[in-house]
Amino acid sequence: MLWFIGLGVSGISELSDRTISVLKDAEVVYLESFTSPISETEKEQLENICDGEFKIAKRWLVEDGTEILDNAQKRETVLISYGDPYIATTHLELKTRAIRDNIETKTIHSSSIVSSLIGEVGLHYYKIGKILTIMNDSKSMITPYNTIFHNLLNKAHSLILLEYNEDKSFFLSPQNAMSLLLDVENTQNGKIISPDTFVIVASRIGKNDQKIISGKISNLIKKEFGEPPHSIVIPGSLHFTESDAVKMVTECLDEPFDNSTSIKDISEKMIEKYVPMVRDALNEIKPHYENLKEYDDVLINAKLYIDDAENFLKEGKKEYAVLSIGYADGLVDALRIAKGFDPKM
Repeated sequence: MLWFIGLGVSGISELSDRTISVLKDAEVVYLESFTSPISETEKEQLENICDGEFKIAKRWLVEDGTEILDNAQKRETVLISYGDPYIATTHLELKTRAIRDNIETKTIHSSSIVSSLIGEVGLHYYKIGKILTIMNDSKSMITPYNTIFHNLLNKAHSLILLEYNEDKSFFLSPQNAMSLLLDVENTQNGKIISPDTFVIVASRIGKNDQKIISGKISNLIKKEFGEPPHSIVIPGSLHFTESDAVKMVTECLDEPFDNSTSIKDISEKMIEKYVPMVRDALNEIKPHYENLKEYDDVLINAKLYIDDAENFLKEGKKEYAVLSIGYADGLVDALRIAKGFDPKM
């Protein structure tokens, strides 16, 4: 038997009678230590609850899984972790392997940082986009940056988890995470993140010293946030009830606002860039065809395609807009080539 048990966000103080009973009856209990920090006091308290063998499970042990599954084949075995057990994909993969090996599995779910934090900071849970993690490595920032971009395009909130390295007792600070976001914006220039971006920093959710501060990055990056762990939320579209809640439940340094309003997808950026370029190129080449009636239809169609691109974009038909400006650009290039001009000029 293999149990997967979540401690929730508040830890041992919130253990149910059922969880305590399972831990007492278990022959082997593994306390997973790599998804969230665990104090020595909490480790001792858990060990005192368990009557069987008690072990700390580092990442490699859970990822390998062999020892845990071998024990579960013949002994009542528990893997316990903070939050909900299946927030960590490693645990879900271990459950899959256990079932494949005909090992019975049972689960005790609990609150996770994902389910708890969003409500605590005043946002609506159903509006969370794809969750992401920021590591202390500027080279790894493209994926988080693009994830935030796509979340904001969908008006969704971005929940950002910050790196925790159990072997080095390292936590990425909110200040460093925000600096990394500003740095990647400088290199990507997608106009996704700026010093004016409104963010929420949540610290030690579920603990007695929980702290939540919100405001623009330019103001938050100067703040101290206390002991880890920390998480960051970049809100997307804000319902008025969310704005009201953020102002009440967080230490709010700036008026909350929608970070998604200025976000444009690639199609919009292309149209905004190419419509004036192609229109200028058409106006430049037209005088060379003033007395050549056989080209009138080409000139008219080029102009109509440019107008169509703008109109399609206004109607939200972005794919048609891109096609139209592409057709216009092709016609204008053909006209330039016919007169011996470089089409790329």
